[in-house]
Amino acid sequence: AAVSAGAMMIASPTFAATELTVQRFFGACDADFGSNPDVAKAVGECGIITSLINKFNADNPDIKVNVTTVEWPGYDQLTAQFASGDAPDIVTIHESVLSDYQSKGLLMPLDDVLKTAGLTPDAFTDAARNGATKEGKIYGLPIDSWTMLYHINLDLFKQAGLVNTDGTPMLPKSPEELLAQAEQFKAKTGKPYFVQNLANETALYTRNLYTYLFQQDSDFFADPKHVKLNTPEAKKVVEMYKAIFDKDYTTKDLDYGGAINAFLAGEGGVQLNGTWVVGDYNAQSETAGTALNKGGYAVYPYPQLFSGTKAQYADGHTWAVSAKEDRTPEQTAAIGKFLKFFADNDFEWSRTGHLPAFKAVIDSAEFKALPHRDTIAAIATLGKPLPSAVQRQFAIQDIIGEEMNAAISGQKEIEAALTDMETRVNELLANL
Repeated sequence: AAVSAGAMMIASPTFAATELTVQRFFGACDADFGSNPDVAKAVGECGIITSLINKFNADNPDIKVNVTTVEWPGYDQLTAQFASGDAPDIVTIHESVLSDYQSKGLLMPLDDVLKTAGLTPDAFTDAARNGATKEGKIYGLPIDSWTMLYHINLDLFKQAGLVNTDGTPMLPKSPEELLAQAEQFKAKTGKPYFVQNLANETALYTRNLYTYLFQQDSDFFADPKHVKLNTPEAKKVVEMYKAIFDKDYTTKDLDYGGAINAFLAGEGGVQLNGTWVVGDYNAQSETAGTALNKGGYAVYPYPQLFSGTKAQYADGHTWAVSAKEDRTPEQTAAIGKFLKFFADNDFEWSRTGHLPAFKAVIDSAEFKALPHRDTIAAIATLGKPLPSAVQRQFAIQDIIGEEMNAAISGQKEIEAALTDMETRVNELLANL
């Protein structure tokens, strides 16, 4: 009888699992990790996030998380879901995009939920805390800080004579030095210094521009509703990248996947790509017969080329929670558990190459023991987002990238491209 009583209890509606809908990007990898709850065995963004959610479900039988995976970045879909009243409970949103939804009252401030779960914002790194805070409240649980990096083929740097006596790569300290080193690299190796994905691309151009505007202390978004981009500082950055393009110091016709393949095949010295490939590239450097295994792989923040603040553009990923009036206390408690679980597992997520969002993880021995973290951990303090009140940052990125592409490839004069860039962004912001 005891068995049937137990069975009755499980079937009884009072013991029904609390359901949550979770929507994320980071790709699909069900064949490899769809049923894997062992997070230590997972690699890469998709593998680790899939395995983490599997583990959360296994650890919390009273909660059922229904996951939808969207094509990156998924915001068109999310906007439509909010419009139709069908938004997911928890969703991956970039820190740079939080204000688009928060400013319309679509996201729930998380301060109370996090506090109940034992999480306070002082545990976040400065970069993570700044990115997740809008109008004084926390609107997403930050899980990382990410940025663009110099991924370096050390074998080619050695051939080019661009290695210091201690074996570290020689990095430029000014635009002039960058061009001189790129010339030396090309002369000695016959290959371009940079591997960039410039085909069908806007994000890379824009992130490069933001970093080198920050390094010149250009307050180009002093007013979050009005940008100033037709400036001497912006002109210097575009001129530098145009010289790199004109002198063939970079690959030109590669898309994102093509640029990764070219770098891994040893077709250039420095690939401009994000924190998210550090884990994968390090694995390549440990695999015999690969271009990165030959002489080694190194990775650094973008070099400081200007005399202003030491900084580079950074963003971060968060778990945000939709504002819903009919959510039950059980669902809110389950959301708190989910967020706490991701906070507790921030080290596992940092194995991707992203910087942890929590000070305790950055300071931990296990994080410091991961490859290359000594050179990239500085991003936690160097990383700088656009001002938090700037809306439509992904749309702005597309406009800036299109105009930079036109200037760098010679379709437009630099001044004209900067004027058009500024005008187009300001028209977009004026219509909010």
